[in-house]
Amino acid sequence: MKYEAIIGLEIHVQLRTKSKMFCSCDNTGEYQLPNTTICPVCTGQPGTLPVINQKAVKYSVMSAMALNCEISPKSHFDRKSYFYPDLPKGYQISQYSEPIGKNGYLEVEVGEGIRKIKIERLHLEEDTGKLIHEKNKTLVDFNRAGTPLMEIVTEPDIKSPEEARIFLQQLKLIIRYLGVSDADMEKGHLRCDANISLRFEGDDKLYPKTEIKNLNSFKSVEKSLQYEIERQTKLWDNKKAPKKQSTRGWDDKKQLTIEQRVKEEISDYRYFPEPDLPPLEFSKEYLEKIRNDIPELPEQKRERFAKVFQFDKKDLAIIINDIELAAYTEAVITEFKSWLEAEEGTEKGLYSWEQGKKEFSKLVANWLINRLLGLMHKNHVLLKDLKINPENFAEFIKIVYNKRVNKHGAVEVLKEMFETGGDPSNIIEERNLGTIKDEDKLGKIIDEVIKKNNKVVQEYLEGKEPALKFLLGQVMQKTKGQADHKVVIQILIHKLK
Repeated sequence: MKYEAIIGLEIHVQLRTKSKMFCSCDNTGEYQLPNTTICPVCTGQPGTLPVINQKAVKYSVMSAMALNCEISPKSHFDRKSYFYPDLPKGYQISQYSEPIGKNGYLEVEVGEGIRKIKIERLHLEEDTGKLIHEKNKTLVDFNRAGTPLMEIVTEPDIKSPEEARIFLQQLKLIIRYLGVSDADMEKGHLRCDANISLRFEGDDKLYPKTEIKNLNSFKSVEKSLQYEIERQTKLWDNKKAPKKQSTRGWDDKKQLTIEQRVKEEISDYRYFPEPDLPPLEFSKEYLEKIRNDIPELPEQKRERFAKVFQFDKKDLAIIINDIELAAYTEAVITEFKSWLEAEEGTEKGLYSWEQGKKEFSKLVANWLINRLLGLMHKNHVLLKDLKINPENFAEFIKIVYNKRVNKHGAVEVLKEMFETGGDPSNIIEERNLGTIKDEDKLGKIIDEVIKKNNKVVQEYLEGKEPALKFLLGQVMQKTKGQADHKVVIQILIHKLK
């Protein structure tokens, strides 16, 4: 019989607030010297009292709404008790019985279909400190202790490692669009534990799960789940299916999971309501205000860009998956559209936006994705550090559209814009890169080419079409690629009659 994988994810998101969850300490401790952004509250000193960070609560409610969760009208914090060196209080302030959000879902595109992954809960808690392991000792840095942490737990709805990766990528994008976290996995802003078990196809029973930790990239999530499916399949084949929940760590170098410990049960944490914090009550007015503050989310932007700008699916996948790139692209097209509208009805206005928006959007996407992003990647430049502003890039697109430069010249202009941030029109003028359309000037060059290539001219007159391309190439070489090839062909045909 065949087996099917049952996968669930537990995702932790560090929230981008100024202060920590229950105290006023700076929440940028990851960039500071160890144990410098701490206080008696976040280090669990006796007699201290926590105070709830309102911004963290707002961010969690906003995220729950974006993930289609039901918002609990009343919520409260609980104490989750366990001992670990990086947990100074000996317990973690978290939420158990009444999370902020529950019964949500996220739709993801897998292959040619759409899968709805149910979200069990979204709750708010504080982060732990960080252990730093050296040769003969382990150090503790409490800068991260108390950082607002949002935990999102899916139902065991995920069917494959690929689906887990796609879900996580889509979730990260939503978090970034909301602006509640940088969600950088490499920096630990977004952390994921994956739970997996197997069962026979058609079975509806859930078997003891294995939790995989130390997953710091989308790739490691997918690879570790693939490994666990293979490992657990062998166990099932040998009638040694897991009997207890366990925790395994992912070794990225060896590309395998390593057994760590038996997984705790809920009862082991001894949850009880946090006595030092009041319960949370959300009024209809409060929830409505937060709902109105939710920005345009990735799927909404994708639909709008497809409808208004008519980007194709491939280009959209690249543009929408980077919030800064999406904003930059829209700013460029807005500028380009304004130029078209300003010239509509005049001799210069060859097309209106509505007539040619698909063509215009494709032109923008080609130069932005295939050329500009390539330059940025090659030179390790982030979009926030790019010297080309949207206005200048829109002007560059206008120049290309008007064929004021040929493709070779356009590439040179873009390179200099990338290096200097200069105006494209000025660069063309200063470097004499403009397209040559002057028929008298081109006619003289063409006469020289014809005179020096009598044999090729004769071949053309005998009906050999490739001869014309050769002559065109000679003209382009003499003009350093700046001649308008359509004008050149017209003059050549006229002169060779």
